[in-house]
Amino acid sequence: MAQRHLVYIISHVEKSLAFEWLACGLKHDYKLTFLLLNDKPSSLEEFLKTHQVEVKRIDYRGKRDFVLSFIKTFFFFLFTRPQIVHAHLIDAQLIGLTAAWFAGIRKRIYTRHTSNYHQVYHPSAVRFDLWCNRMATQIVSISQATDFVLKNLEHVTLKKIKKVPHGFELNTFSNVKEERIKQIRRKWKIHDQQIVVGVIARHIEWKGIQYIIPAFQNFLKDNPNAYLVLANAMGPFHSKLVEMLKDVPADRYSLIPFEEDVAALYAVFDLYVHTPIDSICEAFGQTYVEALAAGVPSIFTLSGVAAEFIVHGRNAWVVDFKDEGAIYDALIKLWNDVELRKHLIENGTQDVNSRFGVMPMLTSLRKIYDE
Repeated sequence: MAQRHLVYIISHVEKSLAFEWLACGLKHDYKLTFLLLNDKPSSLEEFLKTHQVEVKRIDYRGKRDFVLSFIKTFFFFLFTRPQIVHAHLIDAQLIGLTAAWFAGIRKRIYTRHTSNYHQVYHPSAVRFDLWCNRMATQIVSISQATDFVLKNLEHVTLKKIKKVPHGFELNTFSNVKEERIKQIRRKWKIHDQQIVVGVIARHIEWKGIQYIIPAFQNFLKDNPNAYLVLANAMGPFHSKLVEMLKDVPADRYSLIPFEEDVAALYAVFDLYVHTPIDSICEAFGQTYVEALAAGVPSIFTLSGVAAEFIVHGRNAWVVDFKDEGAIYDALIKLWNDVELRKHLIENGTQDVNSRFGVMPMLTSLRKIYDE
């Protein structure tokens, strides 16, 4: 029996461990093709070629290329006739799902990677989410937060929604060679003797970094060798955060726009902080899982998937939303209590390993594809 043809269409992705894991996990079960909407070659494209996964890139810079990219995608589907199209991220969803519908592809899926972002920040763009919901035959929801938005805010019929949390090759974060860690320290000038407080989050208002910076400032007064790392340091809130950092000595922080070896970056951190500003602004929050898999004592607010498995004092230290004082108190508490840090590390790694392995995700996706 011939393998079914599965096409993943993805927009604006340079590097993604998640798609690498998916490619390796699915390439033997399906005739797998990745259709990348990118304006240049990427690390993901190179990975796919190296691992003998069929990949095609359509040059796509943004909405000025929308029509031409739609036409190319439509004819690609028309001539290759895949049985399944699975879209990821908004441009790929709009182009891929619509082109697949016009081409008569009967199974059209997208994964909801955002929560209520459009409702809060760009209400006029909600219509794009509604269009994707209409074009899709199934929607992969990754957390309770995306369940809530799809069901309660966008009124998607329940039979379309399939709950599949992200899965991870968790040993990626726990087995990092010392040389890679040293290389990260050299690259970003992070010294061994510093107390490194890590943040990996795009500079968007709802990520809550504006509450972490003043908390770190106070922590620095008690611990003069503390050092703040802000990674993924780009986004619409970047200038505001840079302005806030003027009150932090220049040799006490790093701004890292992008680091490909994210597992080694986590290994540099002594403490980790991720504090989105409400319970549903984070659609999933892969960093919750990655930080615990890397064994970093962490301070969290309960947004996205964190509400489903983070327990205060067991696997992380939970603080209230928008509370810089609570973040400061948590930094002091965790740094001064070695046994608490060990307790959080042990339970954190145990809990993510029991819930977020890559195999359950692959099993759930195969079930959706094969229905």
